[in-house]
Amino acid sequence: MAASAAGTGIVASSLLDLIGNTPLVRLGRTLDLPEAAPLVLAKVEYLNPGGSVKDRIGIAMIEAAEREG
Repeated sequence: MAASAAGTGIVASSLLDLIGNTPLVRLGRTLDLPEAAPLVLAKVEYLNPGGSVKDRIGIAMIEAAEREG
């Protein structure tokens, strides 16, 4: 997969390559924390291919069903 999260310039070869690669956003400016504060990140789940946190379980269920016939 030549892949990347939004804004990083990586292009996925398949929609399936994007599952499990939820982009993270640094929240430093929005939290008004001191400079030595811990790194705070938020997962941007709506950017998942299905728009949901359920993408990973969905593909796992499909793959299991295909394996089991």
